[in-house]
Amino acid sequence: MSQPAVSPQQPVLVQVRQKETGIAYLLWFLLGVFGGHQFYLGKVGRGLLYLFTLGIFGVGVLIDLFTLPSQVRQVNTQLAVGTR
Repeated sequence: MSQPAVSPQQPVLVQVRQKETGIAYLLWFLLGVFGGHQFYLGKVGRGLLYLFTLGIFGVGVLIDLFTLPSQVRQVNTQLAVGTR
């Protein structure tokens, strides 16, 4: 039994799992200075920066306390559009 081939005209829809603000805050609380929340959001470069500088010496982690919801919204928008 062969499966039907997908023609180039048919779009292939892929379901992308949205990121959750609660999980991002949990990772921020537990692993913030190590960049856990940044890795979760797919921001590997920023995650590595946090990892090697302990959350940019704590300042970046403090800023993320207030900006994390908008970061999650931005990532989810990019995932929905397909630019990530």
